[in-house]
Amino acid sequence: MSVAFVKEESAETASETMLPDRPISPHPNLVTEAGLKALEMQVRQAREAYDATSAIEDVNERRRQAANPLRDLRYFAERVRTAQLVPGPTSNDTVAFGSTVTFSRDDGRVQTYRIVGEDEADPKAGSISYVSPVARILMGKAVGDVVSVGDQELEIIAISAAARV
Repeated sequence: MSVAFVKEESAETASETMLPDRPISPHPNLVTEAGLKALEMQVRQAREAYDATSAIEDVNERRRQAANPLRDLRYFAERVRTAQLVPGPTSNDTVAFGSTVTFSRDDGRVQTYRIVGEDEADPKAGSISYVSPVARILMGKAVGDVVSVGDQELEIIAISAAARV
């Protein structure tokens, strides 16, 4: 719609209020129970942020302020809608979605990560996405297995079905 037909200051203002959607991964939206709860919370937070913009009197400023929460609301609502809840692993025998795995690297570093859904992944906090190269290579492997990732070898030294705290 042309900005001539709406109360906009300019085409630039109009473009600021129509943000493109956040990209949605082509992979299945697998989530842990905690991941699903986090997505649901993000929907609530985006809804609250969007609702808060209704108090802004200036229509152009209201649209600018509502753009990010509205985009987030669309994204998180879609992620909740497509979420596939995966029960936690019942065994420590092999690495699976939801497992916490500890491995050693060639350089002597020992790292521990929980394998989770894409939206839940936070490597700095100790979780990686199940579609990450490291998680993909570790899935289905057991303690003692050695796998190659790039030019590194990783040896699995522990697997836990419980979430890391």
